[in-house]
Amino acid sequence: MKKNSNICIRQATSKDVTIILKFIRELAEFEKLSHLVEANERKLKSTLFGKKPVAKVLIAEIKNKPIGFLLYFYNYSTFIGRPGIYIEDLYVNPEYRKKGVGRALMKHCGKIAKELGCKRVEWTALTWNPARKFYEKIGAQPLNDWLLYRLSGKKLKEFC
Repeated sequence: MKKNSNICIRQATSKDVTIILKFIRELAEFEKLSHLVEANERKLKSTLFGKKPVAKVLIAEIKNKPIGFLLYFYNYSTFIGRPGIYIEDLYVNPEYRKKGVGRALMKHCGKIAKELGCKRVEWTALTWNPARKFYEKIGAQPLNDWLLYRLSGKKLKEFC
């Protein structure tokens, strides 16, 4: 397959919940975090396509075959007074990596950000993830002075 040949990026619909969950599980396996996946089709349908969707999903396809996804949501920068996009997950099936699929998903997300007046697109990556080279190649810069913190599970319940 040639780079960028026949890649179609589209907004996911509720009919895509099964494939979205499949991609989430494959991503979790790649990241060695399968034990943390609690998502199921019911939860995804409710949170992504219910009355108050909290995130959006892009699906990458070749010849109507789903080969990757990107899940994003909006954030806000008080310093610049504008919205941004946060990419929670980006996953491409292994056989389609290094063929322009990730770039196509990122470009599509970037176009959405631009259309909505967002001033930045952000995401995190595991330190060992080889995709970091791709991210830096497209111009993204790691924010080495910032640490990601998380309050979850029992500690979140205790705090609140």
